[in-house]
Amino acid sequence: MRVDVLTLFPSMFAPMHESMMWKAQDRGFLEFATHDIRDWTTDRHRTVDDTPYGGGGGMVLKVDILVPAIEAVRGDSEAPVILMSPQGRVLTHSIAQELAQHERMILVCGHYEGFDERIRELIVTDEISIGDYVLTSGELAAMVVIDSVVRLLPGVLGAEGGADRDSHADGLLEYPHYTRPAAYRGLG
Repeated sequence: MRVDVLTLFPSMFAPMHESMMWKAQDRGFLEFATHDIRDWTTDRHRTVDDTPYGGGGGMVLKVDILVPAIEAVRGDSEAPVILMSPQGRVLTHSIAQELAQHERMILVCGHYEGFDERIRELIVTDEISIGDYVLTSGELAAMVVIDSVVRLLPGVLGAEGGADRDSHADGLLEYPHYTRPAAYRGLG
């Protein structure tokens, strides 16, 4: 699977080069790339946001920057363009399974007050939320989505069917697990 992330903060994705995500990349199950949205700006200040028409607080990510950025990253592919958004579908195991069926996905991380609505109308195919709370930006949410999807790819967890035995795979939580020693501080 190929995962492209459009972000204002590419360095926030350093954890994608650790643990299972690194192993997935090393073994060829995951191709991962970040794209700095500011690379598509045209002014010397690298401006990506503006005040909203009609007033209101905060700054809004600009349509004339983000749409060309997404189009350039997407190219001719039919990859879904997924906005990290508190208004999106709340991520569940079944949504992760659905996303794992794609060969590629493009995640777009928001910041500031949100996105110009025309971005949704022109190019976004889905919106995902990781819960009913607000984060400073979409980068953490994107990493949660990537981790929950990539671990479902065959071979990523090593043991065939490993993800099939996880909590929530069958709608139930797993039983408690223990290691050695058999007894510890009177428990066991």
